[in-house]
Amino acid sequence: MKKDYHIILSSNSPRRKELLAGLDLKFDIHVIPGIDESYPDNLPVMEIAEYISGKKAEAYKGTIGADDLVITADTVVILGNEVLGKPKDLDDARRMLHELSGKIHHVVTGVCLTSIDKQKHFSVVTDVAFKELTDEEIDYYVENYKPLDKAGAYGIQEWIGYIGVTSIHGSYFNVMGLPVQRIYNELQEF
Repeated sequence: MKKDYHIILSSNSPRRKELLAGLDLKFDIHVIPGIDESYPDNLPVMEIAEYISGKKAEAYKGTIGADDLVITADTVVILGNEVLGKPKDLDDARRMLHELSGKIHHVVTGVCLTSIDKQKHFSVVTDVAFKELTDEEIDYYVENYKPLDKAGAYGIQEWIGYIGVTSIHGSYFNVMGLPVQRIYNELQEF
């Protein structure tokens, strides 16, 4: 599949690397540091991840060769109309988990596939329900797993997902950070 492209994953995330590798694709990782990930204040929350993945892709426009295909992605957690990004510290992680406790939230991953002459972007949404988490469960998770690199302050594949997630509607892998089934289909058509 896609032997005609040199695939580049633009992410330092070990989870994204593992997920893309699960498609049995050959790819390299190349990350341009310092890309601005801001977005307009009036942008609808469900469009933020796709907007940011597009900004990441734009940074590669002048650097890719004729046979390169760059995959950029961004994941956000949305509760109501609030975006929960990566926590700034452990107290912020606790705050986010308290907010998610007992509620359903959306995990949105925006993806952009970019070659020298073509671009395709899309978003995948997964709904995740958490049980009511106790203070002790939140403290245990935050202290032992230090989820500072995760949108919404949790990884579904970690302890908190095992004990706290009561249901998901949509792609499990999207919640981990990369909707690989959709990426596979989009790469087939690219």
